[in-house]
Amino acid sequence: MHRIHCGIVPPHLLTRLAALQDPRLSAASRAARHALLELQPVHRIRADALRAPVRRGSAVVGTLARRIHDAEGREELPGTVVRPEGGPVTGDAAADEAYDGLGATYRLFSEEYGRSSIDGAGKRLDATVHYGSDYDNAFWDGERMVFGDGDGEIFGRFTASLTVISHELTHGFTQYSTNLEYQGQSGALNESLSDVFGVLVEQRELGQDAAAAPWLIGAGIFTEDVQGVALRSLKAPGTAYDDDVLGRDPQPATMADYVRTTSDNGGVHINSGIPNHAFYRAATALGGEAWRAAGSIWYDAVLSGDIPSDCDFPTFARATIRAADKRFGSGSREVGAVAEAWAQVGVVP
Repeated sequence: MHRIHCGIVPPHLLTRLAALQDPRLSAASRAARHALLELQPVHRIRADALRAPVRRGSAVVGTLARRIHDAEGREELPGTVVRPEGGPVTGDAAADEAYDGLGATYRLFSEEYGRSSIDGAGKRLDATVHYGSDYDNAFWDGERMVFGDGDGEIFGRFTASLTVISHELTHGFTQYSTNLEYQGQSGALNESLSDVFGVLVEQRELGQDAAAAPWLIGAGIFTEDVQGVALRSLKAPGTAYDDDVLGRDPQPATMADYVRTTSDNGGVHINSGIPNHAFYRAATALGGEAWRAAGSIWYDAVLSGDIPSDCDFPTFARATIRAADKRFGSGSREVGAVAEAWAQVGVVP
């Protein structure tokens, strides 16, 4: 059983920050060291979550149910309930952003794809905000969303970006649909699915079409001192940040630059740039609202039964091509766009 940590901040960034000797960034360095130490406890929680039953089909659409807790700076879950479903605005930005972000993610899966919550069976969506002191991450622990407030020097609060909320909650969808192993290419696909549906949630909420959307994950969580726009870019992997402290975004866009490493479970946060870019290319080739044609194809592929837990990039690519064929017909422009996208990133001929 793989023990995994589905956190939004990649371990390579935390490791870099933890090694800082600059006294001006002491809070960021201290926060990063602590976040790295927290990985193993979260791994143990996630190990049990990986035993959750897989539900490939969609259940009848249910009723949205959310519950937001406040950890009040402690690292204890779940914390105190501050906003149940239908509760009034709290005035706490983190709590209200989490509440709204969970709702936006639910609506994408429910209204566009007919899925009742992330598990297909109406699961209540829980989140905890203000986790820890200067905590530099947000994560899905197998049961709930957990958000830190950031260190204030490199990262601000993690609920400030809708794509962070939707990315992490999509790990729950993957957990209950394919349970992709968090290692190597299957782990990179796990991360990529969260990025793909994460940006689709934001695009749908903002009414952006594929051409106008920024295609960024984590825009808004860096402080103004960081030279970067986001954690990752689906449009141009490798360009999200280039900073003296953080270094340069290491994501490849094609298999020609695939990174072979033993860190980060085989580079799951790095090589996810390749399937991310394939989705971007397919979505922009088809045009219009990406959550419709392209998003439906990826969603169908995930629930097709053709995705093994150790799925590699070529297997996933073929599953999306089959999903496009089944939904839109053999020889359709959708099939052509998906096949061409995977070819452009070097995954299939």
